[in-house]
Amino acid sequence: MGGARRSGMTQGTVPPGPLARRIGYAVGITTGRRAALLAALVCVLMLSVAVPLRNYVGQRAELAAVYEQQQILADKIAELERRRGLLADPQHIETQARERLRYVLPGEAPYLVQLPPGPITTSSTGATDRAGGIGTVESSAPPWYGRLWKSINSG
Repeated sequence: MGGARRSGMTQGTVPPGPLARRIGYAVGITTGRRAALLAALVCVLMLSVAVPLRNYVGQRAELAAVYEQQQILADKIAELERRRGLLADPQHIETQARERLRYVLPGEAPYLVQLPPGPITTSSTGATDRAGGIGTVESSAPPWYGRLWKSINSG
């Protein structure tokens, strides 16, 4: 008994060691149990963080898509504002009526020049491949009233 008294230990105490070892022995948790408990704690923490993190990443992607859509709509608005400005100009309206609807002012003689079939191409010097032609012939789209009549008959 005298030797035990000198070292400061009593008969039922745990030998001194690191604090974690002393706490583990006091609670009754061994190294294997501690590892399992730590693994379970890590899994619970990962699961509690995974759902909010997934929501955050999903919302960031959705926000980026919304910003892109907003930019596209802003571009469309700018284009429509530009077209509205053009349509407010009487000179532009008159030009469009002459080109697209083939309107003429009272007293003017309307002429419709029909070129022979085949494209007219220009060289780099400005000369034409066909005599009398200048530039390229636009596509032979039917006039607006032909398209209108066709859409009425087909639909």
